[in-house]
Amino acid sequence: MKKQAYTFREGLRDGVPIGLGYLSVSFGIGIAAVAVGLSPLVALIISMTNETSAGQKAGLDLIADCLPLAEGIITMILSQLVINLRYSLMGISLSQRLDSSFTTPWRMLLSFSITDEIFAVASTKKEKVGVYYFAGLGCIPYIGWAAGTLLGALAGTLLPEMVRGCLGLMLYGMFIAIIIPPARRERGVLFAVCLAVALSCVFYFIPLFDFLSDGLALIIAAVASAAVAALLFPVAAPHEDVETPAPDGGEVNA
Repeated sequence: MKKQAYTFREGLRDGVPIGLGYLSVSFGIGIAAVAVGLSPLVALIISMTNETSAGQKAGLDLIADCLPLAEGIITMILSQLVINLRYSLMGISLSQRLDSSFTTPWRMLLSFSITDEIFAVASTKKEKVGVYYFAGLGCIPYIGWAAGTLLGALAGTLLPEMVRGCLGLMLYGMFIAIIIPPARRERGVLFAVCLAVALSCVFYFIPLFDFLSDGLALIIAAVASAAVAALLFPVAAPHEDVETPAPDGGEVNA
């Protein structure tokens, strides 16, 4: 295999800060899982097979709703599709930054490691990323996410209700911390967030929409707000430099 620009050890080093952050965030996931009646073992298995905070929180809310089997499965599939669709876009973008060591089997295996933070770190590397580096980059965050979930679930079975409720708020704090920076920079993001909040309040407080489960309300609010924001605040495609002839016969960049 061709020598790679970045090593497995460098990937481990770059993944440490992400893993520490995941350790604290997934603690809230573990508490939320126990709160809906899941055991610490089940909570751990969920986090070991789903490395997505928003997706797991939405899934736990659907479990708590105790929907009929068919409706629950369909709602779960749709909600996870809507929430986690961004990872497909990240994978497409990241594929342009991978070297020749990333064969199809490796892409299928390591695509599980793509999260917002791992994508951000890997895509900002100057050289193309290889299999060893990306595997190392995903190791510590994966361990941190699983370990934090288990610790949170165990704490949820031992701590008093008041303390569990307070610790559970950290998950919502993380979501707010994710939303605020892009919302301050982009009017379209701010509009989408505000519209999603407004629609969620309408579905929750107006009796006319009582027939909607929390999962379906989440899907409708997310898709509708994103669609309206995309129409009202379209993102212009980046323009490439075009070479045009200069008056003296040379070339200049437009």
